[in-house]
This record gives sequence, structure tokens and C-alpha cells, in this order.
Amino acid sequence: MRVREAAVLTALATILGLTASLWALALWPLPTDAPLWLARTRAVCFGTTSSGLPDASGWLVMTVQPGIMLSILVAGWGPALAESLRWVARGAAGRASLLAVALSLALGLAAAGWRVARASDRSSVAAVDEEPPATYPRLDRPAPPLGLVDQRGLTVSLARFSGRPVLVTFAYAHCQTVCPVIVHDVLTARRAAGRPRSGAERGPSSPPVLVVTLDPERDVPARLPAIAAQWKLEGEELVLSGSVAAVEATLNAWGVARARDPQTGDVAHPRLVYILDGRGRIAYATTGGVRAITSLLGRL
Repeated sequence: MRVREAAVLTALATILGLTASLWALALWPLPTDAPLWLARTRAVCFGTTSSGLPDASGWLVMTVQPGIMLSILVAGWGPALAESLRWVARGAAGRASLLAVALSLALGLAAAGWRVARASDRSSVAAVDEEPPATYPRLDRPAPPLGLVDQRGLTVSLARFSGRPVLVTFAYAHCQTVCPVIVHDVLTARRAAGRPRSGAERGPSSPPVLVVTLDPERDVPARLPAIAAQWKLEGEELVLSGSVAAVEATLNAWGVARARDPQTGDVAHPRLVYILDGRGRIAYATTGGVRAITSLLGRL
């Protein structure tokens, strides 16, 4: 085989390998204890829906980019590619290799279809909400400061909740996919954590919930009362915003990965919940649901 044909085959193999890796990153179900960087990478690259699948822009990335690379390869080196494939097919080993590649592609497409079918009935979402293992890492690091405004117009700092666990998460009002699920799960875990107290104990038993907006351009402080009503927030369940600069600085300090679509205003982001202990330190971070949050609260 000539060098040119070998290079074309190498390019084709690289494109197929990159495409397979791209689809695996987008569709492979993440366990509850998956690294946060992995969840953040997936959300930024492919978006996130409540089913755990990529959003519309994510599907475009998964299909259009490989298509463009293959089109460039065929347009520039089509004859060399055809000749290379014919050369490979002449030998038994080459035919076996082509058959293996074809079977791998078929199995990959079948696995992707199975993943989408499972997600459509939300079973895959429930499957990732498992109790974290006993070895789940405790972070035990200082929580960044908060100085944003809540729906009552009050500036919120973590010092207000000194001595108590706190749940901190991130969402925005225009999100109709993963954000309502995140807020629902956090509120459900918070209310489930309430327990009867003895006469010697005082104060509320449920941890406060702080939902920091991911969309300060639209979730301005004046809209927070309406957002709180939309999410059915009660008592110490607070939604926080402020100036764009202040919110962006807060999100950066808390390590929240996000990517805003300039055309739609949608914000791609992971589902992320921080669980703070009574000392104001981040004890745990989770991308799980009610069961995961409740379990980690019980370990404080």
C-alpha cells in the first residue's frame, strides 16, 4: 500500500474513533459518584436535559461534526479512500477487520438507541439516583463566600446559617429541562431531612436551601419573588441573584461550569448540589438525586 492510501485509512480510523468517543462521552450513563469534572465536561459539550441525554445543540455536535470531517475526507481524498478500502478487502485479514469495524458500528448504534429508549421513560434518570457508597469522598474544604440577594430583598451570607447544614445548588428560571428536576430533588431532600426535635433543641431542623441563579441577565433581583413562587420555595428555601458581575464571580468561585447560548440564552450546566456542614465547609458535592442528597446529609 502506498503512503497516501495508508494516511487516508489512518484518517478514517481516527475520525471513527473520535466519533465513538464523542458518543460515549455524551450517552454513557454516569454513576452517582462520577467525578464532577466529567459531569461538567458533558454538560458544557452536549448540554443536559432532565432525561440525562444531550440537548438539541448536543445532538448537533454529535452528528454534524463527524459528518463534516467525513465529508472533507471524501471530498479531498475520495478516490484514494476507495482504493485503500478495496486493497484492505483483498485479503482475509482485511475483510475480517472491515467486518469487525462494521459490527462495532452496528453495536454502537444499537447501544445508543437502547440508551435513548431507556431515557425516554426516565428509568435511566432514576437509575443514577443511588445511595453513594461508603467510600464516597468527603471534600471538607472551605465554602466560597456568598453575598447575593434573595427573593425577600435580603443579602444572604453563609454566616446566617452558622452551625447548620446548608444545601447549595444552581439553576435558572427559563430552564425547562434539568433545572426543575434539580430544584425538586433538593427541596424533597431538604424536607425529608426534617425531624422532630426534643424540647431542649431549638430552631428549624431542615437545612436551608440556596439556589444560585445561572442566568443573572434575566433572573434579576426584581424577578426573584416570581421565581420563588414558580419553584414553590418556602421558608428558608431561597433563590439568589444580584448584578451580573456579582453572580458570575460567585459561580466562578464555586466552580460551576456553564456555557450560555448567545442566540437562545439557554445555559448548559451540570446538575450539581453542594452539601455544607455546620462549620460552613463543603462536606460533599453530588450530581445525584433525592436519595443521594439525603444519604449524604445523614453523614454530616
